[in-house]
Amino acid sequence: MSANPFDLTGKVAVVTGASRGLGQYFGRALVKAGADLVITSRDADHLQEFKSEIETLGKRALPLALDVRDYDSIQAMVQAVVAHYGKIDILVNNAGCNVRKPALEVTWDDWNLILDTNLRGTFFVSQGVARHMMTRKYGRIINIGSVTSVAGYAGLGPYGASRGGVKQLTMSLADDWGLHGITVNCLAPGWFKTAQNAVMYEDKEWVAYLSDRIPLKRPGLPNDLDGAVVFLASDASAYLTGQTLLVDGGISTGAVRALPKRPAGHS
Repeated sequence: MSANPFDLTGKVAVVTGASRGLGQYFGRALVKAGADLVITSRDADHLQEFKSEIETLGKRALPLALDVRDYDSIQAMVQAVVAHYGKIDILVNNAGCNVRKPALEVTWDDWNLILDTNLRGTFFVSQGVARHMMTRKYGRIINIGSVTSVAGYAGLGPYGASRGGVKQLTMSLADDWGLHGITVNCLAPGWFKTAQNAVMYEDKEWVAYLSDRIPLKRPGLPNDLDGAVVFLASDASAYLTGQTLLVDGGISTGAVRALPKRPAGHS
């Protein structure tokens, strides 16, 4: 074991949903800590540029097609990883989607798309990878949740239900698989600009309102998640399981707003 408990040298990490956004930031952070990667997307062709980037950092990257809503696709991905690398040490369940609508406008198909991707997909990818991890008595599973895992927001009913489910699922799987040397934790980002929500950040008034509710007074930057994902993937978190780590600038503490200025002489 390395003297540095955060060192991931020699580890193999699978990051789902790595064609863009936070998935790529998670991958970069793990690579910089020493891991080799498996990167997945529904279309593996969308991963080639990221694969080349990882290789310029001196690490290996295996791009694979994966549809987390398809059971056979999940099993094929796990088999391909084991055939290529011989093991899976770390799983980051990042693949997800959202349909932002008022609750009365959400359709049956909207609900199924979001829950099948974010919740059912997380479970069955975890299950497929854990079967392999159990043979080695070692594993780090990181489920990506959200501040909506613990707080409700209008227009995010199915999404919040899926992320709240990921939080509960994390605790259950931690209890199931702890005896096999597998830790399962949930990394829950707050408000970060991604491809899914980029249009919202074009509204400067909304960004100012959001920032006022965050104790650190700004939305998250992708690299704000680097330390958390490396920690949960490494031996530094060996005795941590079933937990949800909120990286949200403090917004989950409550709706924090600046107090109005009072006239001089008033206490």
